[in-house]
Amino acid sequence: MLPRVIMHNMVSVDGRTVGFDADIGLYYELASCWEVDAHLTGADTLLLADDGATDADDADPPSAEPDVADGRPLLVVTDSRGRLRNLRALRAMPFWRGLVVLCSRSTPQPALERLSAAGIDTIVAGDGPVDLRAALEQLRDRYGVKTVLLDSGGTLNGAMLRAGLVHEVSVLVCPCLVGGATTGSIFRSADAVTPPIPLRLVQVEQVRSDTVWLRYEVAG
Repeated sequence: MLPRVIMHNMVSVDGRTVGFDADIGLYYELASCWEVDAHLTGADTLLLADDGATDADDADPPSAEPDVADGRPLLVVTDSRGRLRNLRALRAMPFWRGLVVLCSRSTPQPALERLSAAGIDTIVAGDGPVDLRAALEQLRDRYGVKTVLLDSGGTLNGAMLRAGLVHEVSVLVCPCLVGGATTGSIFRSADAVTPPIPLRLVQVEQVRSDTVWLRYEVAG
């Protein structure tokens, strides 16, 4: 049985994902209502916040296998192209008990060696892009992960939704309009999904500062 996956995002009223002051504190406060075993994000999301540190900054690497007795969730990152380098900052954050990087058989060998040298555990699944279903199975089998918070952008969200791996969609709608000719989306796909993925509304709640919290089960 695969872990339950909850996709959690914040948007403006006109559906933008950037261009407004997101209440990150509220975002993670509400995310804490789920007792998740892992936070899943993409390398792109972390690279946006990169402070310039590289793997050369990593010293005294921890055990490659995160401590299963630690009650904090794992941070799990997809990085089939081996672009993730800021390992020191990721390890230093107190929110997670460990870091697991999802790679594939096409991940460059130097990247795999860099992760190993830094004491970062990896899961290798798939030949090109990460085989997300197989990776989730390994997260369950190796780390006992039963619930995953998908905390990422539209690309990884889209891949997870198209693969039928998302069980719940949570959206915080912020009280603002951003505008603009282009927009980011919490669900990116090269083509429109036909038929659309059906959702069943399970909760509507007004929360801090007139933000509306919508929760849906994926009906399919």
